[in-house]
Amino acid sequence: MKNVTVIGAGTMGNGIAHTFAQSGFKVSLVDRSQESIDQGLGIIAKNLDRMIAKERITEADKEATLSNITSFTDLKEGVSKADLVVEAATENLSLKLQIFGDLDQFAPADCILSTNTSSISITQIAAATQRPDKVIGMHFMNPVPIMKLVEIIRGYSTSDEVTKTIMDLSKKLGKTPTEVNDYPGFVANRILMPMINEAIETLYNGVAGVEEIDTVMKLGMAHPMGPLQLADFIGLDICLSILNVMHGGFKNPKYAPCPLLVNMVMAGKKGVKSGEGFYDYSASRKAEVVSKSFL
Repeated sequence: MKNVTVIGAGTMGNGIAHTFAQSGFKVSLVDRSQESIDQGLGIIAKNLDRMIAKERITEADKEATLSNITSFTDLKEGVSKADLVVEAATENLSLKLQIFGDLDQFAPADCILSTNTSSISITQIAAATQRPDKVIGMHFMNPVPIMKLVEIIRGYSTSDEVTKTIMDLSKKLGKTPTEVNDYPGFVANRILMPMINEAIETLYNGVAGVEEIDTVMKLGMAHPMGPLQLADFIGLDICLSILNVMHGGFKNPKYAPCPLLVNMVMAGKKGVKSGEGFYDYSASRKAEVVSKSFL
């Protein structure tokens, strides 16, 4: 397996492309707009510069990594030689079903199709193709170049051979693959998102403020980042989407998203990506608690 196509040049997509390219794979980075691709490539270059500054890689390593990435705005062209596709588009079921229908048509017959989805059913995505045995979940953690875990999710029809191939491949990337079964939220988000949602409920109910809640979890539970700041980092819209998937999949009220989370996303307050969530990330501030009341 030498040629990897990554669909989506956003936060997860450019991190996945970076990781494969740095490990010597030829990467085709596909996005609908050249602007998104250029932005993604710029982030990869900046992250490589940080690694140079920390003396983890050399300038030659950076150039080799960037030379391994070719960009495309045409999906058919971008997957024509792929041995593996990693889809990292927006966490939206209808979009993913459309992409996988197209991938099934355009990718080589022996190509493995994987998705970086953090909660959506692999079995449902695989049903959009004529190769469900070759469809698998490959859920990287953010930031991808640093985080070691990859959740490997088997759909109902995913073959043993494909699972072993992706487990072995993940190890070649320097990751620790962990196999899980295909249920809403998988393992990481099934545990993480209810915790984040409960932190938001705690704020919503006036038990404590943003900084106080995060301080309790950081100092009391040894979490490197408080749940509200982590939610901002993940993206409040992504948190809401994952909770909705779990709530819809399990029909259990414990997964129902907090009304405050719903309102913030509707208001466009999505966390770091929008410049404001539970904290303010504007140019003059760095993770400063938003002054207005959340109640």
